[in-house]
Amino acid sequence: MLAKIEKDEREIEKGSDYNKVILMGNLTENPELRYTPNGAAVASLRLAVSHRYRQKNEIKDDVSHFNIVTFGEQAESCAEHLSKGGYILIDGRLQERRWEAEGEQRRAEIEVVASRIYSLGELKKLSSE
Repeated sequence: MLAKIEKDEREIEKGSDYNKVILMGNLTENPELRYTPNGAAVASLRLAVSHRYRQKNEIKDDVSHFNIVTFGEQAESCAEHLSKGGYILIDGRLQERRWEAEGEQRRAEIEVVASRIYSLGELKKLSSE
């Protein structure tokens, strides 16, 4: 059975699809800040998100890595205040980037475009055991 999704009229327009992702995890490296030719700040982050589960009588961890991108003042703030190992929460959307690599090979990557990034500081993950 599908759960009913309440629509937020400020975010969803009639006829549009819904693209929302929320992730919480640790940065695997320091944010990389760069500027576009027109001077807009862009920060790239790499986030590790773990999932703990029980298989038979053994507890296992599965880790997924995600590429995050953010822009403007938030990008500059990330570069200034976040660092490798930091525990953060990302609120954003998924986006596919496509390009042609050397030799005319087509490439694609799905990344998270962050609209909000929250530093959770030194908070430790709570055990799900």
